[in-house]
Amino acid sequence: MKLINRYFFILFPSLLIHFTAIGQCNVDSIRNFKPAQRLYWHDDIDREQRNLLKWDGKADDQLTVSDNEEVNFLATKAATTTIDCFQYRVEKDSTLDAQKKIGYLRWYAEFLKMLQKNWSDRSLMEKVARLKPTELPTSLSFFEQALDADRAGNSLLELVKKMDYATASLVIRSSAFVNNKELADCKNELLLKYCHLFPQQILPTLMKNPDVPFADSLIRLAAKRDPKQLYDYAQADNRLGVLIRSIKDDSLITAIAKIAKSKDGQQYFCFLDNILNGKTSYDEIDNAKTDSLKYYRLLVKTHIDYVARTLNKDTAFEYETLNKRMMQKAKENFVNIINGLHTETAEVRFKNIQNLTPEELYYLAVSSDGIIYTSSFVKGVYPLMMKKLNNRGDSILKLVYFDKYRKFIKMCAGYNKLSEYLASFPAKKSADALSDAEVLMKSFVKNLEKSNGTEDAVDVADSYASIAESMKPLANDMLRNVQDNYNRNVTQQNKRGIAIYKILNELFLSADSTKKIDLAKDLGIPPVYDVPYTALKNGNDSGRVIIQQFFYGDKDGQGVFNGFLKAFNNPNWKIINSDQWVEVRSVKGKPVSIFANRALNEEDGLDEKAQKALCNYLEDNKLFPTITIHRGHSYYADATIAQMFPTSKIVFMGSCGGYHLLHDILNVSSDAHIVATKQIGDTKVNLPFVILTANKMRMGEDIRWVPFWNELKKAANSPEFEDYVPPYKNLGALFIKAYKIAMGGDE
Repeated sequence: MKLINRYFFILFPSLLIHFTAIGQCNVDSIRNFKPAQRLYWHDDIDREQRNLLKWDGKADDQLTVSDNEEVNFLATKAATTTIDCFQYRVEKDSTLDAQKKIGYLRWYAEFLKMLQKNWSDRSLMEKVARLKPTELPTSLSFFEQALDADRAGNSLLELVKKMDYATASLVIRSSAFVNNKELADCKNELLLKYCHLFPQQILPTLMKNPDVPFADSLIRLAAKRDPKQLYDYAQADNRLGVLIRSIKDDSLITAIAKIAKSKDGQQYFCFLDNILNGKTSYDEIDNAKTDSLKYYRLLVKTHIDYVARTLNKDTAFEYETLNKRMMQKAKENFVNIINGLHTETAEVRFKNIQNLTPEELYYLAVSSDGIIYTSSFVKGVYPLMMKKLNNRGDSILKLVYFDKYRKFIKMCAGYNKLSEYLASFPAKKSADALSDAEVLMKSFVKNLEKSNGTEDAVDVADSYASIAESMKPLANDMLRNVQDNYNRNVTQQNKRGIAIYKILNELFLSADSTKKIDLAKDLGIPPVYDVPYTALKNGNDSGRVIIQQFFYGDKDGQGVFNGFLKAFNNPNWKIINSDQWVEVRSVKGKPVSIFANRALNEEDGLDEKAQKALCNYLEDNKLFPTITIHRGHSYYADATIAQMFPTSKIVFMGSCGGYHLLHDILNVSSDAHIVATKQIGDTKVNLPFVILTANKMRMGEDIRWVPFWNELKKAANSPEFEDYVPPYKNLGALFIKAYKIAMGGDE
């Protein structure tokens, strides 16, 4: 105990020596102290003192706030001796009149209440930095020092500057300082602390407080941290917008302000960095922005420039903004068009991509993973790119500095072009050397732990199933490389790398059915080969299985909807009609309901209104779908995912797949079994899937994917069936699930 006492007096001497104007106290003097007057106010402090000591859940006159004995001793000392000493000094100070003594006691009790509320208020976690109970000694010390300063006429502001944000926010809220002449300055100091603690809140905070004296410096800080956020605020015609636009000595801010006030601001903003360094002019953008080819070409050129800079550790402002805009324009102006013309001749279908360079075609491909049709890639983008490269596949990667190369390899594998692509690389230079293609595929699975997020690892996982089916020797090499990288990460004790390569190893092994890999057991994920009927029943008393289908009101969607109704016009089902949706309800077997919005005219937004109305009806009546069916083109997939219920256990995407689609589905329902296709959805497969699933539910049967898939293949009788991926082979989705579990949800 002597050591503990020594630490107490070394670390916190101010607890017993400040407040000198009111008087001194010692342990002996306060031990037998009994206040004769102002008992009500002392009782208030004593009550809060007892609450403090019980905060840890134990009424033992000890405050346990840590596993450290010394920290607990200091906290207990603060909750007992420090508080008692304050009461003693107030009563013994002859310079204070009765009302002033009441004030000090009342303010102290108030502060103790605020402390405990701060400790317990979980809503503060996202908004402010909460105080820790271990900080009780310093919290009380700062409050008492503030009382000292206020009484002596010393600077409260200088003391607040020494405090952390959480402590300062409590101290200056005390009614003890409502008349302090520096209170306004203290509040400004608190706002400044908040902005430095939460820089993402600088502009929202300045929006409410545009007149603070340091607004200019905070705007400069915000501009460097998040130019896009500054752009949004610079557009407004309010006090903050005017203040931003008034700064003329900062090239970044003036450029953002100029772009923000332009009617075509979004067209310029993604080029911000090159505008700043003089590589791109406003005139150059003006000459391109009304021409889809010129504008896309400028986006690709700028993107490649930014990629080259990242190799030198120089990341351009708004790199991601430009990347997203390039992907958007690739889809809107090229990929969606060639997809939509899939029934036309190649000459008509691919006319608008003929003038694109190999780099521009490459970015069309990697920007549209999950969107581009198989035929658009295989018959259009890929062969045209290779033709313009003189069939030298390695040269495109050099032209783009190997940007997104894993995505491109994954797409080549998925569309059965990887063997052809790798064959276009130069031959080995010697018998014992690795070829360029072999070096590329070794790099393909290497250093995934250094990538941002999980997209690269998911691309590797997704590629393996296709490679294992058609390029067995390459698949074997990939497996060995994964195992080598796992061992390397184990040696380096890299938790993220260990998780990534352990999961990939298990997934790759599971692709060989003879290995009998139990992924659920080995990776800790829910079962992947079956979904029990009981897990698909609605949680209410009816036990009804709820299936929701999303239809879209284009010409194709209207025809598919009519075919759906016709398929269920039989004695096992009855169709209940309403203006915006239908319910197909089982009349034999187990209770099952298929709710589907009508494929009303999309041009008037009627299909969207019908979907929302149906979702509201299901939620209001607690009819939560466990099976979600998307019936529409790939560009509608985002709308379906945004509206699907988190109760979904099976999600059927009758359109193209892709990382972002998988990622977004699993963000809504982390345990979902996902069925997707690498091709345009085919009604010959989609409708049999719905019929087979509905009848399994009507019969009360579990969904066992391996036999289910065999049944579906027979029922579909379509060559397009081979492009559909069952949940147990959807290695990308399985990787995302396993990785989240392995890393505790962190990506």
